[in-house]
Amino acid sequence: MSYQTILLDIAGNVATITINRPEAFNSFNKIMVEEFEALWKELAWNDDVHCCVLRASPGRAFCTGVDVKQSLEPGNEVVRLDNIWHCEDPGKYLGPKSMNCWKPVIAAVHGMAAGGAFYWLNESDIVICSDDATFFDPHVTYGMTSALEPIGMTYKMPLQDVLRMVLLGNDERVSAKTAERIGIVSEVVPLDTLWDRAAELAAIVAAKPPAATAGSVKAIWQSLDLPRSVALLNGLKYCQIGNPVGIPQVDRNALMADKAKRFTLR
Repeated sequence: MSYQTILLDIAGNVATITINRPEAFNSFNKIMVEEFEALWKELAWNDDVHCCVLRASPGRAFCTGVDVKQSLEPGNEVVRLDNIWHCEDPGKYLGPKSMNCWKPVIAAVHGMAAGGAFYWLNESDIVICSDDATFFDPHVTYGMTSALEPIGMTYKMPLQDVLRMVLLGNDERVSAKTAERIGIVSEVVPLDTLWDRAAELAAIVAAKPPAATAGSVKAIWQSLDLPRSVALLNGLKYCQIGNPVGIPQVDRNALMADKAKRFTLR
């Protein structure tokens, strides 16, 4: 498929997705929501894709959430309020897990990541950022209840940090250093190396057996909706189903015979 608001490149078993509305701080509009819905479905069924990198076009922002100005135009509403009982959260279509795409996703964040940007960050498996990145939630500053993105945040961040971000709104931004400390990101790198580092991590993941990586992603994410004992029983089923598929995808004897220890230390 071709996209208007997204750049897509697939090479070496890695799908590199670039949010491409730099003129609007890479904010999402109705077209982008529809395109991400189609994109995640496309990637889920593409066996050549083992891992995804999600990044944004260069500029001041990774994403500042919804394009408020455009969404007020008739026909361009991201959320339709005229039929209140059939309103849907646009994040359902932006996030890979909500769209049942279980390919590992590495997000590379630069600049501002605000509000609706967390739809992507909340559903990414590895999030890294550049040293200029800042994170904030402006909803309450503009008199809007902030609920959907922060609820997703609580699965990655301490509750008090989520509430602080929500309640302080535009008056405080989380720095890259603090974002690493509280769990929004797992690594901070210089801006000029951000994309290269994301590609490096994706290549490592993509080289692993895809049945093992996708199965692990699905088992772990779906466990979040279950009580612990049920999640463990369900996880056993994933192992019983996925391991017979994943093991033939790798030469285990060759791996075990290679005694050289090659790894990085984080």
